[in-house]
Amino acid sequence: MAKSLVIVESPAKAKTIKKYLGKDFNVEASSGHLIDLPSNRLGVDIEKNFKPQYVVISDKKKFLGQLEKAAKKVEKIYLASDPDREGEAIAWHIVDRLKIKNRAFRVLIYEITEKAVQEAIRNPISLSQERFEAQQARRVLDRLVGYQVSPILWKKVRRGLSAGRVQSVALRIIVEREREIESFKPEEYWTVEAGLKQLLESNGISFIALLVKYDGQKVEIHNEKHALEIVEALKNKKYSVFSVERKERIRNTLPPFITSTVQQEASRKLRFPVKKTMSIAQRLYEGLELGEEGPVGLITYMRTDSVRISEHAVAEARSYIGENYGADFLPETPNIFKLKRSAQDAHEAIRPTAVATTPDQVKPFLSEDEFELYKLIWQRFIASQMSPAVYDQTIVEIEAGKGLFRVTGSVMKFPGFTATYMEGKEEEEEAKEKEEEAKLPELSEGEELKLLNLEGKQHVTQPPPRFTESSLVKELEENGIGRPSTYSTILSTIQEREYVVKEKNRLKPTLLGSSVTDLLIQGFPEVMDVQFTADMEEKLDEVEEGTVNWVELLKRFYKEFSKRLTQAESSMRSLRREGVPTDVECENCGSSMIIKWGKKGEFLSCSRYPDCKNAKQFEYNEDGEIRIKEKKKPEIRNDILCDLCGKPMAIRTSRYGKFLGCTGYPGCKGIKRLKDIQGEEIDGLKEAQKDSKEKKKESKRKPFRKNSAKKKAEGKSQAKGYQA
Repeated sequence: MAKSLVIVESPAKAKTIKKYLGKDFNVEASSGHLIDLPSNRLGVDIEKNFKPQYVVISDKKKFLGQLEKAAKKVEKIYLASDPDREGEAIAWHIVDRLKIKNRAFRVLIYEITEKAVQEAIRNPISLSQERFEAQQARRVLDRLVGYQVSPILWKKVRRGLSAGRVQSVALRIIVEREREIESFKPEEYWTVEAGLKQLLESNGISFIALLVKYDGQKVEIHNEKHALEIVEALKNKKYSVFSVERKERIRNTLPPFITSTVQQEASRKLRFPVKKTMSIAQRLYEGLELGEEGPVGLITYMRTDSVRISEHAVAEARSYIGENYGADFLPETPNIFKLKRSAQDAHEAIRPTAVATTPDQVKPFLSEDEFELYKLIWQRFIASQMSPAVYDQTIVEIEAGKGLFRVTGSVMKFPGFTATYMEGKEEEEEAKEKEEEAKLPELSEGEELKLLNLEGKQHVTQPPPRFTESSLVKELEENGIGRPSTYSTILSTIQEREYVVKEKNRLKPTLLGSSVTDLLIQGFPEVMDVQFTADMEEKLDEVEEGTVNWVELLKRFYKEFSKRLTQAESSMRSLRREGVPTDVECENCGSSMIIKWGKKGEFLSCSRYPDCKNAKQFEYNEDGEIRIKEKKKPEIRNDILCDLCGKPMAIRTSRYGKFLGCTGYPGCKGIKRLKDIQGEEIDGLKEAQKDSKEKKKESKRKPFRKNSAKKKAEGKSQAKGYQA
């Protein structure tokens, strides 16, 4: 019989760890959080120092029961949930529920390898009260905002909406970028470009130089007339090399991945949504089956903000580089990367658990997505310990009459780390880099050049681009909004709530998202402030460090927040009543139509409602203009006649499927079952009739209780409406 119990979060992790521990250990999984705040009420006693009212999650009771049973049979219990705040909270809740404080030990496993697991078990630590309180403070903060602001949105817009302390600020950033784009006024400007080549080289390299100075002044051309005047003045001039500047440019290697950078890079290079990246990374960390070797954890823990690497991992990487690339690719001393000021540095960067486990070796055992992400992490880590890339950069200036042209070329002299890994770029950065890497011939000062063509080119200034998932994560990180473990939840929540949609892989706020943002800024300016949210993240970090008391932090926050709650009920606009104005005219009464939101999303309603009840479904055309959706006319089957009145039947659709209904409806209510072309019965009618019978039986068995039904509905609405 096992003498010790190890509790982890997932069955996959349990399976991998089990093979590294002997028969004296039983390994069980909690399957994530077992304890949380209740889903159908606030669950925080504000008057009693914000005491959380924890409950067992309903679908986790069986897992708690299994752990209770297993705990009774052992002497020691090792809590090996993930080494972060969430994992610490899971450990604390298990200890509290199982009453095992005197025989429970915390173990932090940053990589699931035999050495790391056994070392963690040999060196257990005490549970961290500070880390638990930091997680608890965040959970309570998010609950206070979500459960008290969301109902106001239900009253002002529609039911089912949610507000979140961090998600709403992320939404604001997207909305404000969209408004920058909408208000942007493009400006015309022109450039003059010369196509040139060496005079004596008939088959030499041609290149394009840009006019940078004219008559001794920096070139600024705002219209076609001015551009054509310059072209005319320079087209017959002699073109010769004025100066050639050659210099060596060093491109330093990149640090290994942290959570935010792996999310950004997987988005840019693999087109993975952030949520998908984290899900795959979790599997790579917990362990995947590698044939006869069994489950193996392939990467270190994936929620980290540190670029630090252990000495043995650096030694492995340097050994591999020396053997496979040669001494030139290996720097004299290991590369060490500077930590950001805000980094907690709790554990290492994301890296492979074993450098020798190359992507090609494990490829047969992984799915395509798992392989691509593992390869990205493995290559980035190896590259982080390689020599810099070296480029020869040449800047050539060419004179012609009063004009001075310039062209820059860059040639790789030594690939360095780029032999293994090249960082992905956003489209705008990639275009700029291509401009700076022109291929140039060997040129010397005073050398005459041949003019191939000279032309003025029109350009228009561009608005800032919409955020991609990767660029939004970068923006959130730079502004101190959220933490590595929260980016995935933020992005998925604002999309699931239909506040944001993806267009060509870029995030665009919906009208609902923009409207909710405006209401929240009006009612809760502090909560929606970027700097306020960043400061709160720092305060939570200080709770973990033990320098700030979590209850005092909540008291200071709630003092102002509670005032805003009281004011918001009366001060915030009601879009449920006012809607969003449009230029569409109501065909029934001539009044303007307004956009409102219902269970099925946006719809047009007459502004004179309830006097005029005209409502329409609509969509947006390519120019963003409103277009009324036309109701689909039912398909009439002249070959099938109604048994009651003899009129043709029409194919109609109910929530149960398709059926045949009389075209004389509502005068005639004749219906029939519809058969598809294979002759199989479609049960739209059958299911509708069956459902109707069941409802009649149910109403006879259970009398309707107004109060209990209302209470249940409110609980479901709250559970559905809130997402932190």
